Amino acid sequence: MAALAGGLAYVAHRFGSVLHYRWDWGSLGGALLHWSVAHHAWRAGLLLEGLEATLRLALWSSVLTFLLGFGFALCRISRSLYWRLLGGLYVGFVRNMPLLVFLFLFYFFLSSQILPLLGLDRLGHGAGPAARFWLGLLFGPPRELSAFVTGVFCLALFEGAYVAEILRAGLQAVPRGQWEAALGLGLGRRETLWRVILPQALRASLPALAGQVILLIKASSVASLISIPELTYMANEVSSSNDHVFETWTAAAALYFVVCFGAASLFARWERARGTALAAGPRA
Repeated sequence: MAALAGGLAYVAHRFGSVLHYRWDWGSLGGALLHWSVAHHAWRAGLLLEGLEATLRLALWSSVLTFLLGFGFALCRISRSLYWRLLGGLYVGFVRNMPLLVFLFLFYFFLSSQILPLLGLDRLGHGAGPAARFWLGLLFGPPRELSAFVTGVFCLALFEGAYVAEILRAGLQAVPRGQWEAALGLGLGRRETLWRVILPQALRASLPALAGQVILLIKASSVASLISIPELTYMANEVSSSNDHVFETWTAAAALYFVVCFGAASLFARWERARGTALAAGPRA
């Protein structure tokens, strides 16, 4: 702690003596909260709007990531050579490509070839106020829906390869005797997977899956490069407009830390609760 305090003091000294930088935290007031005369209420600033978009992006990406990861994990352990090759091709392709290259590759393909066919840009224009409210709450403004869907798919496809390997390892870590015992009791393979194997695999994979969710939250920052107004994009806009770079990016780092640390604490509490329930189960 003394070394950490000394290091922070040295950094603060260098800022004052070398860069001659004057901190002005008051410049971030409007970027976090501002008073809206039109609504007569406090409204979220650009940084909090970006944080909301980041949480929305991470939520939908996590859901799709788990679905893709689970599907390809089953492909990886399938008895069919075709499905094993398909799962291995997907995992090998994604895990050996940088996220930024992968994002640009699929962004230009999805945006120019697939998304125009879905008509996402026109979605919500003829909807009522209630439908537009829920659409904006869940997916963001309709004008940004195309870029948002592209970002969700790109992040999910990239992170899904890692989740597939985590779940594959968890499924293969379950002793073979569990399969044999369940099949011997008359359960089918699908019922054995869902009711016997998968719960044990998820319990073993939970710490790694929690870490992958936190990595996905942080990786969502690259979506700023395809003009998704998430936290990093908004922080860049704010720092460009108020010329207070260090204050803006320090605030953005603090918001990322709060979200990631909160998610890590939530997963840790959930893991402890499950461990306590399992320990109390045999005694009950």
